[in-house]
Amino acid sequence: MAQSQIALPLLHPRSGEPERIVIGAGNRSVAEALARAEDWPFRTAVLAGPPRSGKSLFARWFASHTGGGAIDDAQGRDETEIFHAWNRAQEDGYPLLLTVGEGGWDIALPDLRSRMGAALQLEIGPPDDEMAAELILSQAAQRGLSLGEGAPAYLVPRMERSYAAIERIVAEIDRLSLERMAPATMSIWRDALEAVQGPEQGRLL
Repeated sequence: MAQSQIALPLLHPRSGEPERIVIGAGNRSVAEALARAEDWPFRTAVLAGPPRSGKSLFARWFASHTGGGAIDDAQGRDETEIFHAWNRAQEDGYPLLLTVGEGGWDIALPDLRSRMGAALQLEIGPPDDEMAAELILSQAAQRGLSLGEGAPAYLVPRMERSYAAIERIVAEIDRLSLERMAPATMSIWRDALEAVQGPEQGRLL
């Protein structure tokens, strides 16, 4: 299935390109649910996902494009304040999205726990090969980094399949390319993999 992207009203500080959310197997159902907030129970959804998976980007997109409210990293916020925010959303009739970390949210306040338990529960899953390849290209473009031809085909089979690992590897390729004042070709891809994941992954055939 072809990948798509959602542009956010924010510019990457280095390239000046809009920040984008890559939509693929790991998050397509989340993107579709966020576009149908009118279907959410009590106009509320809780979005969980692994580190660097785009939860905060989704929250910013939702707040800027739907007229809804968003509370990022809800598990680290004051629960009474979140409860009041939920009440305001109910009274004023707008949807509320809350994001939480991969481990979930252990809510102590009984009233808030019952309301969040009744909300729509969304979760970002791991990227498949196609989505990982698109994330590599998208993150490189936002950094203004020109990857040589074939970079995703080389990197995807060798890298840890996580959003955080993809981000670290692209950042390391960018760093090495700048440090060596050299284009990001296979030798730099390999060295970046070795730096982030160890020499076995970098030299994997």
